[in-house]
Amino acid sequence: MADVVEIFADGTCVERDFTKAELAQIEKDKSAQIKKLQEIEAKAAAKATAQAKLAALGLTVEDLQALGL
Repeated sequence: MADVVEIFADGTCVERDFTKAELAQIEKDKSAQIKKLQEIEAKAAAKATAQAKLAALGLTVEDLQALGL
């Protein structure tokens, strides 16, 4: 089965496999998406750690907001 199926207005149908450039772009996009997800997870972990430290001090995020921090 072909990777790409193109159907044109005149009814012409072209089936083809991805080119090397398209495959390289797909891999680049996958890598970028993985990196973005890892950054999101790292930020969430840092936020959870910060909130745990605040809780250990008896503070909440709302307390800090009330203090203007």
